[in-house]
Amino acid sequence: MKNFHFHYSLLLVCSILMAMMMSSCESTSKETQNPSAYITDSEKLAMLHSMKDLDGTGRLYEINYTADYKLDEVLSAGLTETTKLFGYVAYLLYDIKPSASANVQYDAGCSCFAVPDSKTSKYLMGRNYDYRHFNADKTSYVPTSAILVHTAPQGGKKSISMVDGLNMGYGKGFYTDGNTDLSLLMGLPYAALDGINEDGFAIGVLALTEKQTNQQTGKPRIGTTVAIRMLLDRASTVKEAIKMLSEYDMDMRGSGRSNYHYFMADATGDYAIVEYTIPKGDSVPRVMEVFTGNDTLRCVTNFYVSPTMIGTTDGWGSSHGKDRYETLRSTLFTNNYSLDEDQAMDLLEAVSQAPTEELTSQTQWSSLYNLTEKTLRLTILREYAKEYKFKVSK
Repeated sequence: MKNFHFHYSLLLVCSILMAMMMSSCESTSKETQNPSAYITDSEKLAMLHSMKDLDGTGRLYEINYTADYKLDEVLSAGLTETTKLFGYVAYLLYDIKPSASANVQYDAGCSCFAVPDSKTSKYLMGRNYDYRHFNADKTSYVPTSAILVHTAPQGGKKSISMVDGLNMGYGKGFYTDGNTDLSLLMGLPYAALDGINEDGFAIGVLALTEKQTNQQTGKPRIGTTVAIRMLLDRASTVKEAIKMLSEYDMDMRGSGRSNYHYFMADATGDYAIVEYTIPKGDSVPRVMEVFTGNDTLRCVTNFYVSPTMIGTTDGWGSSHGKDRYETLRSTLFTNNYSLDEDQAMDLLEAVSQAPTEELTSQTQWSSLYNLTEKTLRLTILREYAKEYKFKVSK
């Protein structure tokens, strides 16, 4: 009888503990109560309410974006200035039209590289996203809420991409603060800063402190992040991506605080840096240049690699990102331009940055894309002991 009471008591205690644990899990994963004032469609609301807080502290979220984000209409509109772009996105995707435009800003310090995996026949692309965010009173630096976005557009390629939530006004813990309106999350596909698609094409954007690109050749116009979305949805290779970009006039004016260049790589092992440079006799970047096929071009930071830009603010030899570039290049050279995944993550850590007065400091996340496997190893805020892993769904 004593044994019966002992076992019964033990069972009762275990049941209570399990109930407490289940209650705790439910409380940390409860559905957001935040408003979505401009969204009434039930499927859109279900999508916005499906976001996951992956680290439990509101610093990294994941969402499966299932709505039609109408890329063809956005491309046809040719809106490149950020406020106008997201105003048009609201017009297309909101159910109730807002009375004011969203304030979206972005920038990207960053480091990128591409290498074959030294242990396999696979290909890798590494990318640090560096951008320093201040708190509201400008007295301290704050982490962003990084958002991983899954997309599977009808007729397009599936992809995963990374968004800096603070660029859209979404800071740490925004999703369950009970106040922040979630409607602008409908624009997530047009705020991606790096990503990979189902064919193993990957891309990242990096800042340059030069006048903003404004091509004027009569082609359709495209902006910085709309180009990223187009390429993730439609390009299988670097060559295809370069051809697509060449069919548009790039306009980076009003699309952030900087000019930009792109780094891209694919599952065939190809890689390229795409820059927009200043033609002779002009003062504005208008010429698209592509650099590839040389091991010294396997990495890039925040200065131009084009010889035509020597002597400009961010021309070759500029100090902007030079220390990170030298670390990247020397490490790749020492390892015969080939790294395994762990070495590649170590290199991202080596060129990561703590927040300083420099705008392009503060590593918000490190992305290691396996272009062959279509996977992502991700860390946030230089916490390299804790990784998150994702794969582009088939």
